[in-house]
Parts: sequence; structure tokens; C-alpha cells
Amino acid sequence: MKFGLFYEHQLPRPWTADSEHRLLHESLAQIELADALGYDYAWEVEHHFLEEYSHSSAPEVFLAAASQRTRRIRLGHGIVQLTTNHPARVAERVSTLDLLSNGRVELGLGEGASATELHPFERRYREKRAVWEDAVRCLLPMFWREGWEYDGPHFKFPLRNVVPKPLQRPHPPLWVACSQLETIRMAGRRGMGSLAFQFLNADSARAWVHAYYNAFTRELDKLTDYQTNPNIAIVAGFMCAPTDEEAERLADGWTFFQFCLAFYGKNGPIVPGTLSLWDEYGRWRASGEGQNSGTSLIGSPATLRARLREFEASHIDQIILLNQAGKTTHAAICDSLTLFAKEVMPEFHDREPAQQAWKGAVLAGELRLAEIDTTPYRQRVLADPGQRTQTLINT
Repeated sequence: MKFGLFYEHQLPRPWTADSEHRLLHESLAQIELADALGYDYAWEVEHHFLEEYSHSSAPEVFLAAASQRTRRIRLGHGIVQLTTNHPARVAERVSTLDLLSNGRVELGLGEGASATELHPFERRYREKRAVWEDAVRCLLPMFWREGWEYDGPHFKFPLRNVVPKPLQRPHPPLWVACSQLETIRMAGRRGMGSLAFQFLNADSARAWVHAYYNAFTRELDKLTDYQTNPNIAIVAGFMCAPTDEEAERLADGWTFFQFCLAFYGKNGPIVPGTLSLWDEYGRWRASGEGQNSGTSLIGSPATLRARLREFEASHIDQIILLNQAGKTTHAAICDSLTLFAKEVMPEFHDREPAQQAWKGAVLAGELRLAEIDTTPYRQRVLADPGQRTQTLINT
């Protein structure tokens, strides 16, 4: 397997004048360390107006800074919101980043998660899939066509040459954000890598892998002419420490990620300054609903090694490690990355050729994967958090 880092740029309250400045520079230092340690990917999200949960509204700027402090690690948009960006601007920024990074960009494409993000850009939640598909068709030829025009239901683009062009030809590898089984299958049908932002155990991961590769090999239906990218990656809460107990202590609060994801997905926009999500999270954790937080990779090297061997058997291509979550400290993140790279990661990197051989057999039709009933593995939706004190904006 390969390993990536995941950055939401979470910043729970209370804040100080230099909180955001410190957060961004510590994240850059962590990615620089990860590059030196041999990690494979650094993924950065794009979100808007989701305070505390994600202060990452300009990922192309952050990744450009990371590109100048690293040499090997792949730099991933996880994802670009195609619903809130014009395709030509996406092509320009991604191509520039690819040139600056010497061809290390991974291009994740997504829709946006909530009305809080979409409505200020005059996009409606119910239309986001259709807008996303139209944006993909408009965007991708811009990377390789010297002259391109497009006339779709949501985007119109006159004949122009979008410059610059990326270093990777015809375009950087394509991924799509997935949070449920339906979108995992959709990613396979579209021929794009699946960024599964869901917390799975090894059994459910195997079912999702089979669903993805079966859709890829049997139902391929690309939106336009682009290069496919058969890959499936999953996110896991992460902390590596000398003992399980220390890892749990250092990662206390990592489920703030899940809480906020559910909160913003279920609630309308909040009047700024009227709510502390960190306080709401504390109440949620104390409730029965906050006790079942899903699968994580938090523990000693021996514990993580055993869990990863189970995921390896399911043929996940990449584990994306969620280390920067809640109030986890910079020092703890750096120590965790270092210990994992020394004690755990080499074993799984060494067996990457076996994974590629398995994938090659699946893609060539030499190995047919069983259709696994995914019903037992469907993730339950987190209970609606934060129903006590928030002030909502009418939208």
C-alpha cells in the first residue's frame, strides 16, 4: 500500500490572532517532514465558510507553497470544488501547480458538501451532481487541447487556448470524492480514482474495493475523453506512538472531523460568532452517539501493523492518514509521522509490487472479483449533532 496525509486545516475555537498563521506553517513543516520520510501523498481539501472544521479555502496556494519545500511527495487536491470554480480557472491553477511541482499533482474533483458552501456561489445543493458532470466535460480537454470551446447546460466557454498546460500529459491523475457506496461505484464507472472519505473496517473495505473495481472493469462510462486512474484510497484517523495508551491520549479529539462533517451536512448556515463547534463536539462525545467513532489507525507500531495487514488483504491502494484533526499538536503529529515511517511503513511499501500485480490481473480480466453484498457494511449516519443552541440563517 501507499500512504498519504490529509489536511482539512481544522482549527477549533478559541482562536488567537496568530492561530491561522501558525496552523498553515505547521502544516507545511509536517509535509516537508513527510516528504523526507518517504510518504507518498499529501492531500489538501477545498472548503468554504466551514469555520473550525476547515480553514482551507485556497488549496492551490497552500500546495504551491508545499511544492517548493518538497521534492518527491505527490500533491493532491482532495478535492477541487467544480461547483464553485469556473473550469478555466481550475485548469489554469492546476497546470501552474503541476509545472511548479515538476509534475506531482493529483487532481481530485468534487461537488461541495452543503448549502453553507454552495449557496454563496449561486449553486443549489440539488443540482450539484449535474453541475459537476458538466464541469468535468468542460474542464478536462482544456489540459491538452490548444483550442477548446464548450456549450453545456451549466457552463459556456468560447474558443480559447487555456494556458499554461500541465507537465503531466494529457493531465494529472483524476480522482473523485466519495462518501458512500453509491459514489464509490460512480467513481469506478467514470474511470477515476476513488477518494473515500469514510471510516471503514477491513471487511467493509473489501466490499467497497470489489464494488469499485467491478464498476471500473464492467461498467466503464467516461464523461469525456480522459486517462483513467484505477485507484481506491480511504481515510483513517491516525496516531502512532510507542504504546496504544499514549496514541489514544495524543489523538484524543480526532473525531472532531466526523462530528463537523455531519454537523455541516445536516444543518443550514450558522450566524458567525454564535456557536462553538468544539463545545458542541464535547457534548456530543459525552452522549451515547459520540461513543461509536468508527475504525481508526491509532496505536503502537505493532497495533498499526496488524490492522494494516487486514486492509492490505482487502487490496486498498492507499491509506490516507488523518493526523491533523481536532486539537492534535504539531509535535505529536511530527513524532507520529516519524515513528510510523521508521517502524511500519517500509513493510507495506516493500509489498507494493504485489498490489500492482493483483490490480493488473483485475484490470486485464484475468481475475474476476465476487459481487459482495454491501448491505451489512453500509455506514450508519451519525446522529444529528448540535441541535441545542445554533442560530441558523434562512437560505
